[in-house]
Amino acid sequence: KTHPSKTHSDDSMNKRACKIEVPERLTVSHEALVKNGLVDRCVSVPVREATDADILLVHSEEYLEAVKKTPFMTLEDLMEFTQQYGDVYFHPNIYHCAKLAAGAALQLVDNVMTGKVRNGMALVRPPGHHSMRSAANGFCVFNNVSIAAQYAKQKHGVERVLIVDWDVHHGQGVQYCFEDDPSVLYFSWHRYEHQKFWPQLRESDYDCVGKAKGAGFNINVPWNKVGMQNTDYLSVFFHVLLPVAYEFCPDLVLVCAGFDAAIGDPEGEMCATPDIFAHLTHLLMNLADGKVCAVLEGGYNLTSLAQSVCQTFQTLLGDPTPLPVNLDGPSALVLTLKVDCKFLRISAVLYCFHFIKYLSHFSPADLPTFELSTKRIKVVEEEERTEKVEEEKNTEEIVWPDPPKRVSPCVRTAVVLPDGVDCPDGCKRFTDLHPDPLLGKKLDTSGIMQAVLGLVLPLGYQYNPDLVLLVRMPDCRISESVWQQLIGILQGLAQEHTLVLMQVKQFGQLQ
Repeated sequence: KTHPSKTHSDDSMNKRACKIEVPERLTVSHEALVKNGLVDRCVSVPVREATDADILLVHSEEYLEAVKKTPFMTLEDLMEFTQQYGDVYFHPNIYHCAKLAAGAALQLVDNVMTGKVRNGMALVRPPGHHSMRSAANGFCVFNNVSIAAQYAKQKHGVERVLIVDWDVHHGQGVQYCFEDDPSVLYFSWHRYEHQKFWPQLRESDYDCVGKAKGAGFNINVPWNKVGMQNTDYLSVFFHVLLPVAYEFCPDLVLVCAGFDAAIGDPEGEMCATPDIFAHLTHLLMNLADGKVCAVLEGGYNLTSLAQSVCQTFQTLLGDPTPLPVNLDGPSALVLTLKVDCKFLRISAVLYCFHFIKYLSHFSPADLPTFELSTKRIKVVEEEERTEKVEEEKNTEEIVWPDPPKRVSPCVRTAVVLPDGVDCPDGCKRFTDLHPDPLLGKKLDTSGIMQAVLGLVLPLGYQYNPDLVLLVRMPDCRISESVWQQLIGILQGLAQEHTLVLMQVKQFGQLQ
């Protein structure tokens, strides 16, 4: 993300046109969805422009009125207007596009919260998670996801919103918006490199957890090196995000879906393959009764972007997740972790502290001593230096295999039932079977989710099974909700090849 030129000439402005946040990001993504037959399986939601009232849920009136004037500015005036802000490009049509981007997110929220669709994804430009109350930033004009979160609370009475930001850049605009709000849990992992990577903010570090009533509701995972892989992404979900998310118990999950965290991206320089986003999406779909709204943010390698978008869409559509690939066992950083998470918010946040410190190789003694601030830090770079660094970058092409093909079976669920028991709607009846009684032990539900997230899932993904077998005995004390969560979570393994054996008591007899 680089600054526009400081010159006011039209020719110079054209030469400095952004080379990575380009219209092709949307066209290649849509073309991939069409090619894979995914568009025909989706409900197309009409897009509307966000209203002033929508935008003012997050942004100041002064900022909105300033942006409204941009369609009528000359290129020279636009250049001068742009230079007030960091790392953003203004075009005469960007106000209209930004209203459509925010409005698309709101339309998606409306349709999900009213039950018209179960979940969805909005492919939008410009992105939004860097935009702040009174400032454009990082290609972002209006903060699409933050507006959607406030809108969901105001219009649909949503009490708790989880925002998951897997873009490779820190979404400081979202953090600033909700840092004192306990009704919104914001999670972000991002390339940080000890505050050397854009946006180079002290507030992006792991110890910035919110303030006032929002303390503990902001989680930052700063990557202090590049090349993070699938295992690292899953480990952070298992050990940091999901334990806190399940305790938070959101009514709605919003995803800042930036795919610059995928392999081949020039900004992220990470090594996670596109299929990992299928698993991350699946894990989030077990929260909030499946109400998940993903909104596109970054992603600048057109190949991995399109593949990642397709993987996310297929999971939202309910296709079985692919077999996990490139899992080299638990991360060495995870193996060194010896902190117990008690599923209390304070303990969970402390747990995150210790875990993220290991991930970042960052000692508290090394932290800068200046005060935290929500004031935007404007990054000033010399153009000559930026261009020189770009030229010196290794231009060797990164190659990775295409994601595995995902096929959804025509019959998704089959059941085996005793005689006289009706088959549930949506299931296919199998041949009647009366198995011998299975042996089992009473299972205390205390800490079951902790065991699943911290032990069963990491081991399961490492083992990579072809079949998942779950057995529930009559004296099992696991509640129905926990049992449903257990089944849903473990369906991320073995391409959803899951067999559930349930032994029940009926009229005093074992069936």
